[in-house]
Amino acid sequence: MIDAFPPAFIFLIVATLLPLIPGGSVRATIMLLVPVASFWLIWNAPTGMDAQFEFFGFTLTLMRVDKLSVIFGLIFSVAAFLSSLYAFKVHDRVQQSATLFYAGSAIGAVFAGDLISLFFFWEGTAIASVFLIWARGTEGAYHTGMRYLIVQIGSGVILIAGVGLLYQQTGSIAFDKMVLESLGTWLIFLAFGIKCAFPLLHNWLQDSYPAATVTGTVVLSAFTTKLAIYALARGFPGTEILIYIGAVMTIFPIFFAEIENDLRRVLAYSLNNQLGFMVVGIGIGTPMALNGTAAHAFAHILYKALLFMSVGAVLHRTGTSKASELGGLYKTMPLTMIFCVVGAASISAFPLFSGFVSKSLILDASATTGHWIVWLVLVFASAGVLSHSGIKIPFFTFFAHDSGKRPKEAPTHMLLAMGLTAFLCVAIGVYPAMLYSLLPFDVEYHPYTASHVISQLQLLFFALLAFGVLMRAGVYPPELRAINLDFDWTYRRLLPKIIGTVSAVASTIWAAIIGFAMRRINNIISGLYRTHGPEGPIAKVWPTGSMVLWIAMLLAATLLVSFIDLM
Repeated sequence: MIDAFPPAFIFLIVATLLPLIPGGSVRATIMLLVPVASFWLIWNAPTGMDAQFEFFGFTLTLMRVDKLSVIFGLIFSVAAFLSSLYAFKVHDRVQQSATLFYAGSAIGAVFAGDLISLFFFWEGTAIASVFLIWARGTEGAYHTGMRYLIVQIGSGVILIAGVGLLYQQTGSIAFDKMVLESLGTWLIFLAFGIKCAFPLLHNWLQDSYPAATVTGTVVLSAFTTKLAIYALARGFPGTEILIYIGAVMTIFPIFFAEIENDLRRVLAYSLNNQLGFMVVGIGIGTPMALNGTAAHAFAHILYKALLFMSVGAVLHRTGTSKASELGGLYKTMPLTMIFCVVGAASISAFPLFSGFVSKSLILDASATTGHWIVWLVLVFASAGVLSHSGIKIPFFTFFAHDSGKRPKEAPTHMLLAMGLTAFLCVAIGVYPAMLYSLLPFDVEYHPYTASHVISQLQLLFFALLAFGVLMRAGVYPPELRAINLDFDWTYRRLLPKIIGTVSAVASTIWAAIIGFAMRRINNIISGLYRTHGPEGPIAKVWPTGSMVLWIAMLLAATLLVSFIDLM
């Protein structure tokens, strides 16, 4: 019997009924009310409350409430509200229902206390989110959505396979801490890693997010990868391999982000970079590190959404998000520019902005646990973030050169969403205790020490200086109209070529085999025709005496066989 009503069900029920409601503004208003109700339920949910029911002999737990699930549930509700406000004038029933179903599935997964419930919600996020890509209505978006869906559904298939093997081994489906000591746990780990965009498994992110609608990209940025971060934090805290996976994740996107022309793809790469910090925190696994992961996920959802909102507003007004086609927009879009700068300062971890009070927890945890090389990698990655997101996004969008475009300011509902998100980014940075009180473990950390502030400002100012020198020297990568591929080159270029070559060789061999077989069959048919055809010897008129002779021979053979059989 269900003892409590999971907040995810509010999203799912309303998402199902929403297309039946007439009036786009009415549906948009309902979409704002749903995450408010969810936030209220989660905020007031007592710790340890369960909502359980029996399912084919398994006890499924839909409401495992602790501080880790609560902080992710709260920020997912906030993200759903902000993205719905940003998309208030988008009255497309498909996008509206998909957004609610997507957010509800993510919240349901956060509160799932067992791996079977997690699987259902895991796949729910995959199926719902793809419609935000397809809603763009282009042929490219369709193919991108199919690639995205294959990857996301594949992650779910691997997850349920791992769950089955784990249940066979342990007899338990509880979603708790696991150890990488069996094939089942490795498969679960891989499923989480795909959704978290681990290195070499990450290209679905840069491929799909920029292909979604203006508002859909904002929604996508909030849920899928952060759900994977939650799953790793719940299932694999302290798993050492995550430290090094996360360190690689912080580094490699920097170089691709620097040369990328599409600013939404730049943000997708920087999202991958920021996930790396969270993965490192999970791998370290200490209370401070896990607090840092939760805090950074919370802050990241806000400032990344803000950056996607600002670039999306520019795309909405100008029809492009290419850096080579933008510039000078501060003249007619000053509010959007201000909000973009707030997001850039937050992701760059400037003091008094949200990224400063969250990222520092992970950096300090890596230093205090003796992972000095990893700490240096994270410091270098922090400087890279300033370059490709803190500077490149606002600079090339609003200041780099005058593109001649004079678009109107963003619509009011978009400005309200960006303004509220920017306010939260600043509020968390100015008053971090508000965020720290929600973290899974008690926090005894003060980010605003003199040494910490000075060292961070030194890092940021030197990164700014390096950017200025590179720009003045003409060394900084120019904004070119080009499509950049990284590891996806293997399956978007190399693999098709290999398949084409193998197919051509196989076709040639098959044609040769078929040709040989057809020639042999034709020869046999020709021989039969010569023998049994109208002009063949078998078809000729035989004399009566010859026929009697043949019959006599057949009778003699029959008698001989019968005689032998009787002996």
